[in-house]
Amino acid sequence: MLQAASLLYWYDRSRRAMPWRAAAGETADPYRVWLSEIMLQQTTVAAVIPYYQKFLTRFPTVEALAAAESEAVMQAWAGLGYYARARNLHACAKAVAAAGGFPDTLAGLRSLPGIGPYTAAAVGAIAFGLPVVPIDGNVERVVSRVFAVTDPLPGAKAAIAEGAARLGADADAQARPSDFAQALFDLGATICTPTRPACALCPWRGECAAQRLGIAGELPRKSPKAVRPVRHGVHFWLTDAQGRVLLRRRPPSGLLGGMTELPGTVWRSDPWTAAEAEAVAPMPAVWRDIGEVRHGLTHFELRLRVRVAAVPAIVADGFLRPSAELDGEALPSVMRKCVLLAMA
Repeated sequence: MLQAASLLYWYDRSRRAMPWRAAAGETADPYRVWLSEIMLQQTTVAAVIPYYQKFLTRFPTVEALAAAESEAVMQAWAGLGYYARARNLHACAKAVAAAGGFPDTLAGLRSLPGIGPYTAAAVGAIAFGLPVVPIDGNVERVVSRVFAVTDPLPGAKAAIAEGAARLGADADAQARPSDFAQALFDLGATICTPTRPACALCPWRGECAAQRLGIAGELPRKSPKAVRPVRHGVHFWLTDAQGRVLLRRRPPSGLLGGMTELPGTVWRSDPWTAAEAEAVAPMPAVWRDIGEVRHGLTHFELRLRVRVAAVPAIVADGFLRPSAELDGEALPSVMRKCVLLAMA
């Protein structure tokens, strides 16, 4: 029978050091836990840590984040992707600051902007000691293996949730819900890894059904992914005699909402011809094509042609920034790729 005590014993000796993780015996800061969980959605720990540290320096409290200008938040977030998270993060901070702090119930957490079932469970368990098991990719993998859940995802999610609840019902897990949740995260990240799991080092190796059946490395099984469609666009790098580049702000809602970009066409399924692109360029100029940027988004692959031109003065919608000062702009990763291509 799986024992929470054996996992917690392992965790007390093997826990990972994280900038948002409270030391043993200390109470976690809900702001730091929440901020890390939002950043970690669809993003790896290694990628998040430097962003998290810079973000926390700039906005050390939820009140500081709530009081910040939207543009400052988007600038601090630029490069992390999934930019709706940043807009929801700011809205959530305002709601929390107005309420005087984070709610300490799952229902209260779920009522906040941008907080779904997983994030509510993670913040609730880690910061407030609520007896619930948050199910991220690591926990999903651990549970599917210890209970040998062989149905492919996403159909197996209900069985995995049931298995996680069984693990969390253990008396030792109930006594230390914050540590138990983080122990499951660490087990999946360091031992029960996606490929070549280190079963010999696992505290649950004797009770793991998938290890006993010799199928641990095959789980969780996943349904075949659909082929992502491709969209095409053209973006324009236009500079003036002073070395300033033309930029514009995307609409506040929708894909990459509120972020800064180079002016460009809409993104569509068919490639743009040079004539079509120049017809919608920000202003008449001698344009030349310098190459293509490729970037994967959640639901499609993006292929962008970059066209450049220099003019004495820019008369077009948008705003100007010195090309040497673009690091301070809220440019999403795909636009930074375009900038790098244009400045190469």
